[in-house]
Amino acid sequence: MPGSFSVYTFRGTGLIGDLYGVSSERRLVEELRMHLAWRWFTGLGFDQEIPHPSTFSKNRHGRLQESNLFQELFEQIVGQCIRVGLVKGEHLSVDGSLVQANANSDSRIPREQLAEVAQLKRTVRQYLTELEEENGDGDELPVQEQDKVSTTDPDATYASKGKGLATLGYYDNYLIDNPSCVMVGVQATAARFSQESVAAREMITRFHQRQRRYPQSLAADTSYGNGELLHWLQQREITPYMRVKQNAQRKNDRYGIEKFTYDEEANRYLCPAGKTLTYVDVNALNRTHVYAATLKRCRDCPPKTQCTKGRCRFLGVHIHEAARQRAQELARTPAFVAAQRARRKVEALFAELKNQIGLRRLRLRRMRFVREQFYLAATVQNLKRLVRLLSLKPTEAAAVTA
Repeated sequence: MPGSFSVYTFRGTGLIGDLYGVSSERRLVEELRMHLAWRWFTGLGFDQEIPHPSTFSKNRHGRLQESNLFQELFEQIVGQCIRVGLVKGEHLSVDGSLVQANANSDSRIPREQLAEVAQLKRTVRQYLTELEEENGDGDELPVQEQDKVSTTDPDATYASKGKGLATLGYYDNYLIDNPSCVMVGVQATAARFSQESVAAREMITRFHQRQRRYPQSLAADTSYGNGELLHWLQQREITPYMRVKQNAQRKNDRYGIEKFTYDEEANRYLCPAGKTLTYVDVNALNRTHVYAATLKRCRDCPPKTQCTKGRCRFLGVHIHEAARQRAQELARTPAFVAAQRARRKVEALFAELKNQIGLRRLRLRRMRFVREQFYLAATVQNLKRLVRLLSLKPTEAAAVTA
């Protein structure tokens, strides 16, 4: 019965499934019938009836729906890793990976048709109700808002990462301790590049709340190197080891901002040829202060072809340009090279997640249940590293935690 299915059993069964790559709850129940050790680990007595597979779903959507059961479990294991000295939490890396949703691309329909489909489909009806409760009159739309929505999993986002084909999915974001390769933060987000930086801030904030300190450094790829995140890290004295993300206009311009001289008193820039670029306005889209020359100044300028492809030169200066410049200076240091080398460990963790734990495609639907899966999988990955450390000899364990 669902009521007799304890929280301990629910949590333990989920851990066993991910440890051995058993993604089907029906198959997991069959394995529980055969393995006495699995029964013991999940708290089931030898004479106790094995729960029906539907019990998992009933508990997940019932009494455990509003709990943070798997987040608490994840953080308990991270705490143990810190207490035994496996995790120092000084030098961290962050990255995200696209995990395919439990829905097909064919299930997407135009957003205007959702109200009509909601009359027949409970998932869509529930989704629209939640949107109304969260957004009131609907002026504020969710991040993952798209022209088409999946009727199977409305929270899933149609996107791609890298050179892969577009698919419905979510981003699984990891914040890891570089030396130990232990995850100290996990975040499920919509599959949007913009959400990676948001997830990084939230995971670091959560780490600070629990540990009462910030890491010394954070390594990431170029997609995280935006001015807002770099400024946020600088405010917290976290050294950013990531390349600065350039906007499209800077790629078209041949002279970088470093070749221009800023006149603070007049709030203007001078180009290498001595031409003046006066202040125009703020570009709210990419959050830059815009400075511009004129056609007359640029037309007969000898080095114009070396400066820009345009008719005259525009200069976009990010509102957090100081943080961007600092990150660019760090990118030329040996410490940056070492941090980027350590960052590649995140990719190994995502490979383990998909190849060994079997989470290439999600089993559950909707963001809150996807979050549960991500926390559970990360807990299993951390447990493996914790058990390995505890099984080592003292001299070997000292080498790992050094």
